[in-house]
Amino acid sequence: MASGVNAGEPEIALVTIRKSGILCKLASLLFGGRASYEFVATQVHIEASPESIWRDIAFYEEVPGKPPILLACFLSPLGTEGEKSRQGALIVCRYRQGSLVKRITALDKPYLIRFDVLDQHLGIEHCAIARSGSYSIRRAAAGSEVVLTTSYRGFLHPRWFWRPLERLGLHQLHSHILNGMRKMISAEHPSAGEQLAAGCICRKEQS
Repeated sequence: MASGVNAGEPEIALVTIRKSGILCKLASLLFGGRASYEFVATQVHIEASPESIWRDIAFYEEVPGKPPILLACFLSPLGTEGEKSRQGALIVCRYRQGSLVKRITALDKPYLIRFDVLDQHLGIEHCAIARSGSYSIRRAAAGSEVVLTTSYRGFLHPRWFWRPLERLGLHQLHSHILNGMRKMISAEHPSAGEQLAAGCICRKEQS
């Protein structure tokens, strides 16, 4: 199970996390406004079957290795409680910054897992609140297309300025997850790790 900033790391890491919370509050005071409903997806091609990918599917909190420092400032994972193998299951995700609760809303092994975010306490709620996410796996050529999605509410304005920054952060989050999955898959199928090709899909959520 992944861990971000652990107890043995320098105190400066925790100071950075606290500063990120202060920055979020300041951004909310200066730029807060009405919620904008957003959708971000990141897509990769992996030379492995959906069944092989499904065995190593992982949430952010379960990915091995440390997340990038900027990502860890806002989401430094400690672990999860619960399991994602059945529809309706609740998963509590814990971070140094707080926690959020996910509920599995759709499960179609080995092609789809979808979840809603029921509760979020991360200190960024006046800037952004997660709504839902999904992992979609589709057979393609000799391998599979894997798409991670996140929908959220963004509160910072003007949106033309903040939206690209939010998307950048979410693509970094998705890429960290996909790279972690790639490492786990490549440990079982070495050729899969060599054949990973990443790309992005961005659009405004329609619902």
